[in-house]
This record gives sequence, C-alpha cells and structure tokens, in this order.
Amino acid sequence: MYDVFQIEKLIDLWLTEDIGYCDLTAQLMIAEDAVGTFHMNAREPMHVAGIAVAARVFTKYDHRLNVTCHVKEGDKVSKGTKLLTVTGPARSILTAERPALNIAQRLCGIATETARYNAEIVGTKARLIDTRKTTPGLRMLEKHAVVCGGGLNHRLGLDNGVMLKDNHIVVAGSISQAVANARKLLPVLTKIEVECDRVSQVKEALKAGADVIMLDNMALEDIKTSVAIVAGKAQIEASGGINIQTIKGIAQTGVDFISTSKITQAAPPVDIGLDD
Repeated sequence: MYDVFQIEKLIDLWLTEDIGYCDLTAQLMIAEDAVGTFHMNAREPMHVAGIAVAARVFTKYDHRLNVTCHVKEGDKVSKGTKLLTVTGPARSILTAERPALNIAQRLCGIATETARYNAEIVGTKARLIDTRKTTPGLRMLEKHAVVCGGGLNHRLGLDNGVMLKDNHIVVAGSISQAVANARKLLPVLTKIEVECDRVSQVKEALKAGADVIMLDNMALEDIKTSVAIVAGKAQIEASGGINIQTIKGIAQTGVDFISTSKITQAAPPVDIGLDD
C-alpha cells in the first residue's frame, strides 16, 4: 500500500517536470475539441505494479479523462495484455502520456524482477526482502512494487527499526554494549537487528539478545555455521552481494530472510506502450 496524499504531490512534480509551461506539440497539432481513446498495453510478460498510479496521472492532469484499469496490482500478465484504457480530450491524453508510462514501466519492472528472484527460492523457508537502496523520492512506490512481485519490505525508513551496523558498534565499543544501549529506550514492539560479518560476531549478537542477526557478505559455509549457532533463537537475514545466481544457494542454508538491492536498483523497466 502507499500514501495517496504523497502520490498527489509526486504526480504534480512529474507533470511539472515533463510539461513545463505547456505541451507545445499537442497545442499546435491537436484540435482542442478532439477526443480519443488509447490503451496502455504490456509489450512483454510482466507483473503489475503502479497501474492505479499511472491512471491517476491522467485524471490529475485533466479531470475530464475517463480511465479504466483492466488489471490489479500484483497480477502476472502476458505480452499484449491491456492494462488500462483512457478516453477523453486527446490533447490531455498525449500530454500526460509520458509520466504515466514512466512510472508504470518502472514499478512493473521492479515487481517483475522481484518475482524472478522469488522464483529462485521456492521450496525454502527464506523470504525475499528489499533494502533502503531506492530511487530518491520513489521509495514508497518502489517498495509497493516489491510487494506486488511477492517480496517483503524491510525498513521503510530509519524510524522503522533499529539496525546496529559496524559504525554504531565501534562507537558503542562492542556489540553487547550497542544492544544494551539500544534496548534501554527502545519502543516495546520494535526489534533490534545487528549486522555481523564474522561468525564470532554472530555469537556475541545472539548472547546480547539481538532479535534479528544480519549476515553481511558472508561466505556460504559461514552462513551455514551461523544458522547452526543461532538455531532458531533469533531470525537471520542474509545480505550483501546477492544476485540471481547466488540467491538459491543462500536460501538453502536455512536463513529466514534474504535482502538484496538488485530488485530495486538493478530492475530494468518493462516495455509498456500507449496505443490507439
């Protein structure tokens, strides 16, 4: 889900960025009273995300436009599927076309890449989660797209949980002290996650009472050793350098979560067109 109030602000920015003072081509070439019907079509197989947002781009620009969405968020569709239909003043449709396509292509691309990674870990207990490595200003929507592709969200922002990384631990003096410091004022339902890059740190984090232990850039054998040490006493997240070739082997070690920025930062946009 996403905040509809923030979406309204984002769409204003997208339209302002793309149009400027006016769509000069549309104003010169299309009669003011011309009416058209156009369809947003999938030009390749994909998982759907952001189509409702793309629809709102059209109606935000011109309330006279009528948009019908033919698919739901999270749907898996084939090449040629009609995603939405927009009818109304032709000038307005073509003026708002590019921002609507841009966000749909980007979000469907993330959902599709997430589903591709998810397919690699079917049959294991591991769940795929995202990171905070997102496009500035688009985090809310990109994380929505991850969910549409079958993934889970990690922290939405820094206020969503405590993650003790190497620099926090250095300042505190040790993992044990860092966890103790955080626990003193921690909201009662908030978890503490500790980043570990060595098996010895995993042992210390477990003893200190960490709720989640992140195995950062660990070799496969060290991940297996860490899973055995933790033995279900805390949840385990594997992270760092994970890609489509390595995720299955990591999932088979018995970790609870696997996080990767590849599903957001490296997801290619899908091909979507607006056709009459």
